[in-house]
Amino acid sequence: MPFVFNRVERGRYLDSVALMRLSRRLSALPGIEEASLMIGSPANKALLREAGLLAAEGEQAGVNDLVVALRASDERLGRQALQSALVLERNETTPEALPRVRSLAGALDALPRANLALISVPGEFAMAEARKALNAGLHALVFSSGVPLEEERALKLLAREKRLLLMGPDCGTSLIAGTPLAFANAVPRGDIGIVSASGTGLQEVSCLLARMGKGVSHGIGVGGRDLDARVGALATLDAIDALERDAGTATIVLISKPPAPRVAEQVLQRLARCRKKTVVCFLGLDRPGLAPTLLAAAEMAAEAKVSAEPFSIRKTKGRIQGLYCGGTLCSEAELIFKRRGLNGHTFIDLGDDRYTRGRPHPMIDPEIRNAHVAAAAADPAVGAILLDVVLGYGAHADPAGILLKAKAKTVVASVTGTDDDPQVRSRQVAKLREAGVLVAPSNAQAAELAASLVY
Repeated sequence: MPFVFNRVERGRYLDSVALMRLSRRLSALPGIEEASLMIGSPANKALLREAGLLAAEGEQAGVNDLVVALRASDERLGRQALQSALVLERNETTPEALPRVRSLAGALDALPRANLALISVPGEFAMAEARKALNAGLHALVFSSGVPLEEERALKLLAREKRLLLMGPDCGTSLIAGTPLAFANAVPRGDIGIVSASGTGLQEVSCLLARMGKGVSHGIGVGGRDLDARVGALATLDAIDALERDAGTATIVLISKPPAPRVAEQVLQRLARCRKKTVVCFLGLDRPGLAPTLLAAAEMAAEAKVSAEPFSIRKTKGRIQGLYCGGTLCSEAELIFKRRGLNGHTFIDLGDDRYTRGRPHPMIDPEIRNAHVAAAAADPAVGAILLDVVLGYGAHADPAGILLKAKAKTVVASVTGTDDDPQVRSRQVAKLREAGVLVAPSNAQAAELAASLVY
């Protein structure tokens, strides 16, 4: 029988990205089957309970407490891992040279010239913190998910009233004045502004622009639901206005999955009045003048081409299995197959809530994908595997190295990133190619390559 251990740190807080990193590192310790660190909110405790990770001590945690929870195959190793968590937590704390505070008010006392707050708290508390930030005159990036749609709309109306930007909720990526926020990449400054309802979409386009010698003025994430009819593209329209006013932006790129029809028309009518060049990619919405892929959006904005590399390929029987970390990249690949009339292939977004509830996102812990890769490789009905490798700040230090631990058949991949990223894109690409992976320059080209393998 496995052993479940909990420790509660009273009055202890770490943001969700730090907690996901710690969960991954604890899970890698000997004898640990699963580990998770969460703030003790009712919703988080329900997730731990559902995962079989909540013990009596954790049940007593409050909303201001941190729960360290793990399941071990060995009691001694489990207790050792619980002690190791103390050391790992200390390594995640803010360096002593930086101010450490316990509230937004304290942060503003320490940094009185700050103009943006990044909010990464459990979803049930995110609205209150975002409202505090907006009322204090701060733009806000809400990394947190789980905010009800009606509350999202209310926050965005408040931001509009105060002439501020509300990025999110569930905003995973932004690039503001050259500063990468959350899961973003190291890309140069330039005159192309991006408004994106997709984190990995913004990453893919900004990195493709960088590889074509172009740069980004601002990349404004608006959250994946902003173009829903109930939100009405409030943040998207505000971001377009901001970029049109920005003297450093010459071109505006808009990225989203298909909006609600009425919202799509509203946004397109606004862009038609824009004084600057605009490029629109509504993935899945086929309409003349719109970019059909993220690659096409980047090329239209840059007025350049990403070179397609020749591959020596061998046709394969069986279906293509797509296993993705980025939801928009997964959707783009699936759409490319549908446009080719290729049916019967499967695409899984492993970053979806179904796979990440109580667990690290696969961009932080790519080992999560390896079990799926191994299963696909062992399935005689699968002819090839299609993958994304996403680099950047906050992502795993060596996602290619982790991926190559899983033995697989024919693998096609793309690498979203730049050589200035901590992981160094060219090194990750080289590592994959040395192992026989077919690496395409973009996600769209990887999907096209995988589609060409099928007969």
